[in-house]
Formats: sequence, structure tokens, C-alpha cells
Amino acid sequence: MLGASLFFGTHGVWVRFAVGEGADPLVISFWRSLVLLLLILPWIVSNRRTALRSTHPWGQLLRVAFSMIGLILLVTAQANLPLAEVSALTFAAPLFGMMGAALFLGEVVRARRWVATLVGFAGVWIVLRPGVSDVNPLFVLPLISALFIAGSNLMIRFLAKDDAPTTTVAWLAMGSVPFTLVPALFAWQWPTPMALLWMAMLGAVGLGAHICLVRAFTAAEASAVLSYDYSRLIITSSLGFLIFAEVPTVWTWVGGAVIVGAVVYIARQESRARP
Repeated sequence: MLGASLFFGTHGVWVRFAVGEGADPLVISFWRSLVLLLLILPWIVSNRRTALRSTHPWGQLLRVAFSMIGLILLVTAQANLPLAEVSALTFAAPLFGMMGAALFLGEVVRARRWVATLVGFAGVWIVLRPGVSDVNPLFVLPLISALFIAGSNLMIRFLAKDDAPTTTVAWLAMGSVPFTLVPALFAWQWPTPMALLWMAMLGAVGLGAHICLVRAFTAAEASAVLSYDYSRLIITSSLGFLIFAEVPTVWTWVGGAVIVGAVVYIARQESRARP
């Protein structure tokens, strides 16, 4: 999960670079999906008899839909809003995920996880509080994206009971291209060579992130690993400062400290709980 957070933490940087070359967020989402498919296609072809063999094909398609809606909303938000605040808002996903794991997957969520997750969410609110006063309607985009991302993550956990992690990644790679192509056609323009380079980087980090994400949810309960996603805020805030001179306020660091504290607490408690 920490590996997935590292990959996802660089996502906004490549989006900004591509937007700087004149690419539309809808087009960026498509090219990211296409590059991801091209990277994994050799493996799919070499394992064509088993790569897409799934016990739950409709579940795989639903997971693709959830993931791609979340992606399109996230890319649009990253193209127009400060990266640290976008990252903070997407941290509603672990809270949604905790609730979904308990309600739909039947996972036992211990009280300490609920408390630590709520503390982490309070840290997210602390980070975001100065930005909320701007009342920018675009701030709703990362929140809705978080809801769909949480749904996608829960689907991974459900599918992992019967499907291999590589199968879930292969379904995402195949299904994401047609799903993102349709909205991209409404804003289509051919990208510049530099925009293609940045979108290729997006596809590469997307593949790495999804491989790590699927393996994380295969190895442990969703309610346990979701909390580690908080580390992405530190990565995103640092890159926003170093590359785009987006200076985080004191609230970013206070909220970040609260979030990291919650993550460390969960890690220690889960370690003690294991025999």
C-alpha cells in the first residue's frame, strides 16, 4: 500500500505537466489508460488463455467503471486545484472504504481502526480548512472521486477471493481504454510530443500503483491497509512545493502530523494483534 501511495503521489505532477502542454483532462485520462494497456499487453498476450479468466466478469467490469470515473474526476481536480488540497480531499476514500468493508464485505472492523481512521480524517479536515473558505465548486470533484475510488478498492477485495491479482489488473487495463475514450472524444485534440511523454509517465505510474494496490488488498483486509494511504499526502505536498511552489500552510503540516500519527498507531496495533 505504501508503494501504491508513492506512485499515486506523483500522479498530479504528470497531470499538471500534460495540462501545461495544452492537454484536456478528459484526453489525459484516455492516454493514461492507453499507455497502461500497452505496458501490460505483452503479458496479456503471452498469457492469453488465463490472463482475463475471471470468476466474476461483471464484478471486474463494475470495478473498471468505478476506477475510471474516479480517475476522470481526480485528473480534472488535479488540473485545476492545488495538489495538496486535492490529495487531502481524496482521503475521504479510506473512511468510505472502512464503512463499506464493514457493511458490504462483512469484515470485522475493530474499534481502534475506527478511532484511528476518524482521527486521520480529522487531520485531513485540518489540512483543508483554509481552502474550504474559497468555496470553489471544483472541490466537490475529489470528494466524489474518493467515493468511487473507495468502491473500486472494495471491489478489489471482493474479487481477490477468486481472481488472481494479475487478472484484476489485466481487466482494468483492457476495460479502461474504451471507458475513457468516449468522454475524451468530446474534448479531443492531438497531444504534443511532450504531452505524450507526460501522459506516458502517467500510464507507467498508474500501472505500478494498481499492481501494488491489488496485491495489498489481496494480502490483507481492506479496513487494515486503507489507512496506509495517508502517506500519499506527504508525498503530494512535498512535490507540489518543490515543483510548483505551492507552499503548504501551517495547517497542512499540523494535519499531516495528525494523519501520520494515526497511521503509526494503526501499524503498531495491527502488529501487536498478529500472533
